[in-house]
Amino acid sequence: MAFEFTQENVARIEAETKKYPSKKSAVMKALYIGQEQNGWVSNEVIKAVADRLEITPEEALGVATFYTMYHKKPAGKYHLQVCTNVSCMLRGGYEIYDAIREKLGITNGEVTDDGVFSLEEVECMGACGGAPMMAVNEDFFENLTKEEALRILETKK
Repeated sequence: MAFEFTQENVARIEAETKKYPSKKSAVMKALYIGQEQNGWVSNEVIKAVADRLEITPEEALGVATFYTMYHKKPAGKYHLQVCTNVSCMLRGGYEIYDAIREKLGITNGEVTDDGVFSLEEVECMGACGGAPMMAVNEDFFENLTKEEALRILETKK
């Protein structure tokens, strides 16, 4: 199935490319825009980004596979990222991850059968001072307990 950016998203990418001396520098934003539109970064999104920025698909793929913020497969309506790196681990990151995993019946990289939630264990989200933390899509929650994390899930049905 072919992927094409909407005209609005083409304009967003073009505006982003004007910030840099080379179109290639807008690859992260273009991939993110593609993910927003498609729900994940498919091979078709990679190709559309590469075509738009005049780079090879391999260059776009290299960026998409390096960063965890890009979904390489379909994600749930609410994508949960739980940090389990050192600061978060020491302050309960694994307890939060395990509680969510048990509550939803899924594990790392999986999506609930109804497509509402997906779960990802991540290495670092840059919030060590507010550990433990998790993100629900673009919303960040810090200084969590497993009880608070489960309450957050209840608000996302």
